[in-house]
Amino acid sequence: MAIRIFDSHVRDSLNERLKKLEEQFSSDIVSVYGPIIPPIEKIFRDFIEKLKSEFPDKQKVTIFLTSPGGIAETVEKLVDIIRFHYDTVYFVVPDYAMSAGTIFCMSGNKIFMDYSSSLGPIDPQVFIGKDYASALGYLDQVEKMIKKSEEGKLTDAELVMLQQLDLAQLSSYEQAKNLTITLLKKWLVQYKFANWNTHGTDPKKLGKPVTLKEKEKRAEQIARKLSDNKLWHSHGRKIGISTITGLLRLKIDDYSDDVPLRTMIRDYHDFLVEFIQRSDYTIFLHSKNYF
Repeated sequence: MAIRIFDSHVRDSLNERLKKLEEQFSSDIVSVYGPIIPPIEKIFRDFIEKLKSEFPDKQKVTIFLTSPGGIAETVEKLVDIIRFHYDTVYFVVPDYAMSAGTIFCMSGNKIFMDYSSSLGPIDPQVFIGKDYASALGYLDQVEKMIKKSEEGKLTDAELVMLQQLDLAQLSSYEQAKNLTITLLKKWLVQYKFANWNTHGTDPKKLGKPVTLKEKEKRAEQIARKLSDNKLWHSHGRKIGISTITGLLRLKIDDYSDDVPLRTMIRDYHDFLVEFIQRSDYTIFLHSKNYF
């Protein structure tokens, strides 16, 4: 009985904080916490359908996302689901959205972060028997061994490893890499750059219309940089807002200096995460009608 009372208190407190955020963003608010891996697809579909069936009028949703990453194909399915129900999608990253989480964010019309938020390199994860591994890590090592072989510096041990590689598996890793880049380019142009109509930073083009080719070129640059292991050195590298807006030249809605909004976001998100971690949930979804 005590556990039920505690859960009821948590739900009511979260919904009070969520209501303030819905008024702030003029949208539905949903939270997605955990890895973006295949079991979440049906859960997410039912979750969004339940929200829309009870509150059908809203055409905008703001997703609070906290994720260590996951599978690009799963992200694609979540985007299909959310875009079927909503015309406008915002993402808020109060803490981190890594790898597949970063790809998910790129499907939004806007991304909100503060100075402590992080995205990550888009290193696709592939399933190898019992666990997930970095596809780019495998491809990088193969590339290094091939280069050493061309230079006549390949060791006997490396030669044995190279001969034992499954070429079909390597091909699937390459396909996974290409998929992440393709999805990123598609969604950036279609959603994030949808209202980017005139140049605002290039002195030579200031005020001039932005063409579709220019949008595609910028999206390609961002996707290539985010998937460049040599640039980030680590799959777990956390990329802050200054790097995203500077090096990647990607517009982020920065709420660092908006103290009321930052406080509102943290009051909700930190309380939710504390409950999730205390309850030992791996994946957790929350909305005003789902807990």
